[in-house]
Amino acid sequence: MEDLQPALNEQGLNVSTVPEKGRCLLTTRDFYPGLSLSLLNVYVAIIYDSNFATWLKFLYIGEVIISQEPYVCVPNKSSVDSRCDGCFTSSNLKKCSACHVVCYCGSICQKLDWKLHRLECQALLRLDKDRRKSVTPSIRLMVKLYLRRKLQSEKVIPTTATDNYYLVEALVSHMSDIDEKQLVLYAQMANIVNFILQWPEINLKEIAENFSKFACNAHTICDSELRPLGTGLYPVISIINHSCLPNSVLLFEGRLAVIRAVQHIPQGDEDSRIHSRHGNFFSIQNDKGFICQQCGHVRDKEEITKIASELKLISDKVLMSSSSGNYQETVSMYQKIDKLQRKLCHPFSITLMQTREKLLKILMELQDWREALAYCRLTIPVYQRLYPGFHPLLGLQYCTCGKLEWLLGDTESAIKSLSKAVDILRVTHGTNTPFMKELVLKLEEARAEASYKLSSKDELQDLP
Repeated sequence: MEDLQPALNEQGLNVSTVPEKGRCLLTTRDFYPGLSLSLLNVYVAIIYDSNFATWLKFLYIGEVIISQEPYVCVPNKSSVDSRCDGCFTSSNLKKCSACHVVCYCGSICQKLDWKLHRLECQALLRLDKDRRKSVTPSIRLMVKLYLRRKLQSEKVIPTTATDNYYLVEALVSHMSDIDEKQLVLYAQMANIVNFILQWPEINLKEIAENFSKFACNAHTICDSELRPLGTGLYPVISIINHSCLPNSVLLFEGRLAVIRAVQHIPQGDEDSRIHSRHGNFFSIQNDKGFICQQCGHVRDKEEITKIASELKLISDKVLMSSSSGNYQETVSMYQKIDKLQRKLCHPFSITLMQTREKLLKILMELQDWREALAYCRLTIPVYQRLYPGFHPLLGLQYCTCGKLEWLLGDTESAIKSLSKAVDILRVTHGTNTPFMKELVLKLEEARAEASYKLSSKDELQDLP
């Protein structure tokens, strides 16, 4: 930990201990969500294939506070969507010819990962073919953790102030808070790791504790649209505390974890990572019924019980309908659930929002764009209430809304929604990812289309 502090000092950060929170990162300089370059959007015309294109010059970009490559990571396991162990892409994959467990997209990723995978491959080959196929990502992550520690101790892989096993040792495990059932599970998983590695000096208790550390500190690696790709352990990023009112956001660029400021963080202020709020608004008031914590409206207990029973009955049926692939019937059932939840829940209920999210997803699969847009618009006020102004989920919801509006020919609304998406996501995502470049281009295309429609309308009006 002594070596970590000088490395963080160079980035304007300091590891500190706060009562009741433990370790955290404090800023030793100011961080900003971005610097204002102008009060107006600036457009720059460039020549491309003899045509002029208009590009938006961003005004605000979330300042990067810290970034880190994972100490170890693994892609998610899926029977339909395998991923490269090096970069997590799902294209041009080939399995390792020896273990047939790990995939790579090409020689570059394979060579970069070879020192570690050479040992993992040998360990996996000790298992029979069927057992190898059943090795979970969590088990692989732990195996890779110990193999990387071994390679670093033998100086095969270099260590740095932000990339060493001592940082993993310093992570909290909260073992004292775990129930007996979970402890037994960790012990069983530790035995599997031991069976794969077959190291006589290995400490089973330490492995079990490290599984508990994974539960508290590992991160789900997501793409730009927050779809999960895998799991990684980022020991320095894990020092950052959670908050319901965060001043920073964690996103990933490939496997690289990047923390960006979404608020002004003054020198000496505690940095925090995105954490959302949960909960509905109704609570029990004695034996009379339910009272809304927001507006004080009281609901009759029998009425609530009746609606809740109906909801459970339909919810059980919708699970069967979803598994059978009958999307139209599933939509109909979720719409009934939505109607009942509107009677039961507050308009900003997360439960109601989740139902509408499911409807949005299914309707988009059915290509019922108009209905999908209606439900997408209903979710946005809840997102605005649940999340801070610069939250990637809010930005992505505006992005979905804008794409649907443009698809349905409502160009003006699409421009408004896509502009809001860009304003949020350029802070949380930066500007150089393929996703952001595509989103900005889509916004410019929508603006160009609106301009063309307006000029065509003016020309028609000028005709005699």
